[in-house]
Amino acid sequence: QVQLVESGGGLVQAGGSLRLSCAASGRTFSTYRMGWFRQAPGKEREFVASISWSVRDTFYADSVKGRFAISRDNAKNTLYLQMNGLKAEDTAVYYCAGPVGDPVYISQIPYWGQGTQVTVSS
Repeated sequence: QVQLVESGGGLVQAGGSLRLSCAASGRTFSTYRMGWFRQAPGKEREFVASISWSVRDTFYADSVKGRFAISRDNAKNTLYLQMNGLKAEDTAVYYCAGPVGDPVYISQIPYWGQGTQVTVSS
């Protein structure tokens, strides 16, 4: 069993930055590929980024590539998402979740945080 708690969301102007954190409980966190997802009002939940347990492999949605960076600290059981160059279209509730497969099937991911709101004003 893994419990996930996100933090770090907020209101930011376009072009600004935010860093999201996801604190995980459970000894198996460090063995999972983990990911960030987001859901904007009226839209389906979508993949943002994922990172392997070894930190060697990262993947990003095209919409955030070059602006967002996913990382993790297995010793602290924490997942991060550094978001730079934020745009109005990045406004959404952001969730951490895992384990994430390849390919990513959102409906099959068992563990989800409660989400944190990110609002980007233009």
